[in-house]
Amino acid sequence: MASLLVLFVFFFISSCSAQSYNVLSFGAKPDGKTDATKAFMAVWETACASSRPVTIVVPKGRFLLRSLNFDGSKCKPKPVTFRIDGSLVAPADYRVIGNEDYWIFFQHLDGVTVYGGVFDAQGTSLWDCKKSGKNCPSGATTIGFQSSSNVVVSGLTSLNSQMFHVVINGCNNVKLQGVKVLAAGDSPNTDGIHVQSSSTVSIFNTKISTGDDCVSIGPGTNGLWIENVACGPGHGISIGSLGKDSVEEGVQNVTVKTVTFTGTDNGVRIKSWARPSSGFARDIRFQHCVMNNVGNPILIDQNYCPRNENCPRQVSGIKISDVLFVDIHGTSATEVGVKLDCSPKKPCTGIRLEDVKLTYRNKPAASACVHAGGIEAGFLQPNCL
Repeated sequence: MASLLVLFVFFFISSCSAQSYNVLSFGAKPDGKTDATKAFMAVWETACASSRPVTIVVPKGRFLLRSLNFDGSKCKPKPVTFRIDGSLVAPADYRVIGNEDYWIFFQHLDGVTVYGGVFDAQGTSLWDCKKSGKNCPSGATTIGFQSSSNVVVSGLTSLNSQMFHVVINGCNNVKLQGVKVLAAGDSPNTDGIHVQSSSTVSIFNTKISTGDDCVSIGPGTNGLWIENVACGPGHGISIGSLGKDSVEEGVQNVTVKTVTFTGTDNGVRIKSWARPSSGFARDIRFQHCVMNNVGNPILIDQNYCPRNENCPRQVSGIKISDVLFVDIHGTSATEVGVKLDCSPKKPCTGIRLEDVKLTYRNKPAASACVHAGGIEAGFLQPNCL
């Protein structure tokens, strides 16, 4: 009887333990030249059919891949882990994936973890095409997660994305840690991490050097925590642009803490289109941020109207309220260190500036604040409200 019990326990433990699949066993070659797309999809189909937790192993080497869609909608439910010791490499010809929304895409998954890996999208040739004014594809986001829950991304490096590097869209309970984003400061539309329509998302211990926003925060974001991030070059950390649509979800409960901005166009920013919208931004906290030669260290811009198209002589309908700027210090690359350009129709309310110290050319920076109400506390340089 005891032996039967031991045997039962053995089979129970074995059935619950993770099943591991190595992409090499499915024909992938780590030479950076042989297309490994079919091999990766074959691994996924096998993993998808398993009822046990699955680990997909990508060993050292370079794996050439076209676009991949890891769709869990038809899979047996279980956690899936990608352990990547090597590099995933996009085709050198940007046209191969340039018209895809995503290069590597995860959707409809509950419990997906991506450990490590270099994702090299080889986007420089597409950037050159865009800068030349030619008719170019928009480019693929390097890695995206959509309609998924309990997502962990750890130790991943995204290199030279064609467009956005990492996108979190329609997800719940997401943690990104130890992520590195690397692209040239003049690379177009290469946002580091973009979050929208998602809840309970955290970004920790991350370094982002790119040509657009280090982190961009879109409508429908509720519960975002960003801490210990190095940003630069880039356009800073931006909520928005909001108000692109007349009916739009709001952004709320966002904390940006312990971030260093170096040589960025902006520091902490909220921006909205100058036109009517039902959206909002509230309960926002920017804390303990260092500015090193930053163009606009603190910026609320509710008169965003690029190229003066579809918004001239209109005002923003986005309601911005309860925004804290606490312990923001360092150097501004422009004379105005604090600019709150709020909407005359829906003025900013509940703004709190506390212990802000910004200098421009070794002198106190200036401020320019309109339609903004709130309180100031502690040391302030410059005053604004």
